[in-house]
Parts: sequence; C-alpha cells; structure tokens
Amino acid sequence: MAQKTELPERQRKVLTCIEGYVAEHGFPPTVREIGEAIGVNSTSLVAYYLKRLEERGLINREPAMSRAIQLTPSAIEEIGVEINDEELLPVPFLGYIAAGAPINVEAFPGNETIEINRAIFGRDTSDLFALKVQGTSMVDALINDGDTIVLQHQETVENGQMAAVWLKREEETTLKKVYYEGKQIRLQPANPTMDPIYVPADDVEIQGKVVLVIRKLT
Repeated sequence: MAQKTELPERQRKVLTCIEGYVAEHGFPPTVREIGEAIGVNSTSLVAYYLKRLEERGLINREPAMSRAIQLTPSAIEEIGVEINDEELLPVPFLGYIAAGAPINVEAFPGNETIEINRAIFGRDTSDLFALKVQGTSMVDALINDGDTIVLQHQETVENGQMAAVWLKREEETTLKKVYYEGKQIRLQPANPTMDPIYVPADDVEIQGKVVLVIRKLT
C-alpha cells in the first residue's frame, strides 16, 4: 500500500484559510481572498493549490461559482480542527440512491441522521439531506459505491450539475449530471463504460443538488 504523502505547507495554509473564513463569515472565501490571506498574488497559483486539494479529496467545489469551495471531512481531520458537540450539525439520512441504472427509492424509517462539522458548511443545514450511493456510474466524479452524499434540497439545477433525480413515470431514482436538451433531459453518468439516459423533461423531478461527498474508506 502506498504511503500517504505529506500535505505541502501552502496547501495546508489554504485549508486553514478556508476553515477560518467559513467559521467567521458563514460562507467560503473567493480565490482572490484566499490568495490575500496566504500571501499569494497570483490567482492562477491559488487555483492550482485548490485543484491539488480537490484531487486529494480535501475539498469539493463548483468551478463556475466564486464562493463554492467546501471542506470535506478528510480536510477537517487533516488540519486538526477540534470538534465539540456544538460544532456538529445533524443532517437527515434518508436511505439509498442509485449511481447506475435507476432503482426504486429505499428509505429508512425513523429519524436517522449523520453529523457534519459546521466548518464544512458554515450555515443552517435545514435544507440538507444525505443518501448512500449504490453503483459506480459516477466514479469519474469521485463518487464510489458505498460513499455517502449530502444534497441541498432544490427543484432545479444548472446544466452539468450533479443531482438526485426522480423519474416520475418509472417511480425510480438515480444520481446523474443533468443536461437540459429542449424537451428532453440527458442524465449523464461519469463513467465511460455507461451510456446516458434520455427522458422527457416532464418526467424528471429534481430532488437535490450534491454538495458534499463523504468517502467510504477501504
């Protein structure tokens, strides 16, 4: 098994900057604000650090948005943030979702939750819910079978965003990237061995956008 490489100091500073900014302001910093905090004038260099952190599974981000950088639980562990009960926010755990062929929803009864560190979101979590992934259709988006995803409940997403999708006629659910193509929607897997699913737009109901992946350790 390959030994885990030590996180470079500049990348560690970026993580610490993000955590501190979210704790103070309730939302993540921009690339420029990160650069100012760590003493780097080049936004391209900061973007490089963010790319490497994303590759390490320490952050999630939406490149097209300016304040869409989120620490993963691995990042919280990496920078050694002390966690107390007041910093843990409960997120409802609702069951399973398919990352493959659509399947019927399997939801657990009761009020099961998972706990997320406040530093990851820095805001109210009442619109969040969690699902466990079954299947491998999203592996190139770094979502594997057995991972847990946290979603923000919303009824629309932007082109190319990853979402939990309910297929109304089939009464099935799936996890895919969503592309609007006229009167149909393309549900695109992130796995080159799998074909996209094309469905009428009126057959699709967006349940939530993926905002965090919690990796299953093997």
